[in-house]
Amino acid sequence: MMPLSLTDVGEENTIKKIGGNPEVKKHLENLGFVVGGTVRVISELGGNVIVNVKESRVAISEEMARKIMV
Repeated sequence: MMPLSLTDVGEENTIKKIGGNPEVKKHLENLGFVVGGTVRVISELGGNVIVNVKESRVAISEEMARKIMV
C-alpha cells in the first residue's frame, strides 16, 4: 500500500484506504474517492495531481493525495 501521490501517471489503482479526520474522509467520498474504487493519475504538477475517478477528472492537493492509499 502506498499513497496516491507516489503512483505513476497513467497507472490505474484501486483505493484501499482513506485516511484523515472524518471531515476529510467525507469530503473525499463526496468527490468519488471510495474504498474499492479505481483511480488513475492523469497529471502531476508540483505534487498536486489531477486524477480520473468515477468517469470524472478531479484536481486534489498533494496533502489530500497522501491520505488516499492505493
